[in-house]
Amino acid sequence: MNKAITQGIIFMPQPFAAGLDQWSSGDGRPGSATYDGAANAAFVPADQDFGGALEVQKIEAVQRLRYMAETPILPGCYLRIRARIKAIAGNLPNVRIAAFAGGAGGAALPGVTVTGPQVTLTTYGEVVEVAAIVGTGQRMGVDMVWGPQAVFGHFGLDLTGPSGGVVRIDDIEIEDVSRFFLRDVIATVDVRDFGAIGDGVTDDHAAFEAADTAAGGREIIVPAGTYFLGSSTTIQARIRFEGTVVMPDAAILSLTKNFDLPAYIDAFGDSELAFKKAYQALLNNAGHVTLDLAGRKVALREPVDMQAAVGNRTTYNQRHVIQNGQFSVFPTPAWDTDVVTSQATYAPESNTRRLSNVADVANIAVGSLVEGNGVGREVYVTSRDIAAGRITLSQPLFDAAGTQVFTFRRFKYMLDFSGFADVSRMVISEVDFQCAGDCSAVLLPPQGSANHFRDCFFTRPKDRGITSHGEGDQGMMIDRCQFLSNESPLLVADRVSVGFNANANDLKIRNNRAMHLRHFAVMAGSSSIISGNHVFQGDGGPIGPRMAGFVLTRTNNRGTITGNYICDCSVEWSNEHDAAPDFASEFSFSTLSITGNVFLSQSTAPWFTFITVKPHGPGHFINGLSVTSNTFRLIAGNIDRVERVDTSFADLNHDRVRNILFAGNSFSNVNIDTQNPLLLRHTQASAAETWVINPAPHLPFRGWAKSVDAVVVEGPITTASGARHFAMPYTQGRQGPDQDRVNLRWGTAVRGTVLATVRMDDPL
Repeated sequence: MNKAITQGIIFMPQPFAAGLDQWSSGDGRPGSATYDGAANAAFVPADQDFGGALEVQKIEAVQRLRYMAETPILPGCYLRIRARIKAIAGNLPNVRIAAFAGGAGGAALPGVTVTGPQVTLTTYGEVVEVAAIVGTGQRMGVDMVWGPQAVFGHFGLDLTGPSGGVVRIDDIEIEDVSRFFLRDVIATVDVRDFGAIGDGVTDDHAAFEAADTAAGGREIIVPAGTYFLGSSTTIQARIRFEGTVVMPDAAILSLTKNFDLPAYIDAFGDSELAFKKAYQALLNNAGHVTLDLAGRKVALREPVDMQAAVGNRTTYNQRHVIQNGQFSVFPTPAWDTDVVTSQATYAPESNTRRLSNVADVANIAVGSLVEGNGVGREVYVTSRDIAAGRITLSQPLFDAAGTQVFTFRRFKYMLDFSGFADVSRMVISEVDFQCAGDCSAVLLPPQGSANHFRDCFFTRPKDRGITSHGEGDQGMMIDRCQFLSNESPLLVADRVSVGFNANANDLKIRNNRAMHLRHFAVMAGSSSIISGNHVFQGDGGPIGPRMAGFVLTRTNNRGTITGNYICDCSVEWSNEHDAAPDFASEFSFSTLSITGNVFLSQSTAPWFTFITVKPHGPGHFINGLSVTSNTFRLIAGNIDRVERVDTSFADLNHDRVRNILFAGNSFSNVNIDTQNPLLLRHTQASAAETWVINPAPHLPFRGWAKSVDAVVVEGPITTASGARHFAMPYTQGRQGPDQDRVNLRWGTAVRGTVLATVRMDDPL
């Protein structure tokens, strides 16, 4: 029942735009002062949150706002008064719904409650809603019980608390909510009353929308049956499904009042289809921002083609969220990896990211991993041109010029965004991807920026957690997620799973936990922040090889690796995604900071190192590397050193090394500590004119001893006869056959002890 509908009674106050003379600063009765022309009030025609709004400065202990018209109070009729308000400046007041209760002859009713629950404004600009219900009866949920003597009310609100603040108030609403206090059957609208058949064949779209129009705030009920909706349907009221609906793939069901996955599961009767239709609605209704899975599990029989689920969009660049649920899979053949071998030609001189003359190109799926001679890790098919027989790659190949047979592996992902052209500002939050060793989790779109995974679990992925086959990872954020391997029983060298890869720049990888993968991250971009992660990749087998936890393939890296716990794995820095890996007038390995990390290994081979530089062509050097304040520790056994150059393809050009800081680190069960600048003590026991100092093992990456920053004499320098010698020596760097020694030249044979600071890089 609704008096506004059944009896034509008008409860809703006039908007502020109709004139402030309708709004009293007193009790609302005739003759009370209004806000029309008041010094502390004004109408704001275009507030960003409210449209038209009343702006009021609180200047009284209780600043009142009352509608001058008399709103009738009828037995059995319950009114809800609602107001939205926000603080603009000054002191933050309290706000409550308030009223003047009028009886016969306009007299005030004594002894009744005339204020609702009070709310304190705490933040400027935050929209706060206050509400209260008034009626004649003593019912649960009624805030102001006025009894049968009540005739009318002047409704509005009070501002209490400290004065001086400025607020804006949206148009106050008064609505009949008597339905809340009546039997459920009276408070619902049945779609059958508007012509719905529910036979699964007859188009019930018009009946659903007619029921929604008539609902007027009541809930729509969909009784048992199967209801065919032949076109897109928007329901503005709350709706409860006892039956189910069927729709064409392109038709959108928008449930605006209860937009969450459980409502769609009730509507479609299947969690997989329900998720697709809810995601379709998310991207096609401006009123939807978050798809709440509400803790439900979505069981998938096959990969979800996310673009096909939407159908009418290939790009989406507004913030949207999928949160709070779990995806699992039925182990069907739909999850099997597709493997294609095909001959193709790579001509880097014409295009570094293209394979041409690709045989059987139509059978090579976008998103496939590319394997072959001279192909670096995590290179994928970004796009294909079937007519031209060409494939575009996510990264260049380092040594694949010519024609060869490549292998293309198309992993299957729970959520596959590869059909989109661009998806940005997507947030996936608190979602558990239960891959169960049958599939991978997420394939990103080929383009996109600021996509965000937070508080998610990637549980037992078969091959990959998150894959980027293009640049859908630009500015990607991965926060507080867990990557839990399906390969824990395997030896490290036998594992294939990768937590995530990235091709673009500016990633934020923070506070994640990754366990027993082959690699946690393969990152081809630059300017990324890697912090607070715990990555451990050991195994239970005999002492053997360890793999990189973080693989960085951009030479001019400009990244930071800070405050991580890196266990039984390493940081590997290479240029395997360079079509011309030989150095040629470019930025070489440069601008990387590795600071404040815990590097730990339970046990490993003595030749293992926690930091590895792996040039794939000659001539490269390091220019800008900071390795500071880290701890390096072996629990069982020893390793020789913590850093090395992997010379499988080429060594570094030690002659051009510059700007390396390797300092403040601690070493436990490491045979050779490394520093640069290196401070060492040298004692010359027998007098010699030339002292040969050999710092080589302790300089990072077995670099050359290029220069001496300082020589400090410790105690007297004496000749062979014991006479003191006061002249200082000059230094000679790059001595010996391996250029790994320095000479101190004294001009005469002397002996003694010095502290020398030796560098393996050139000074600025």
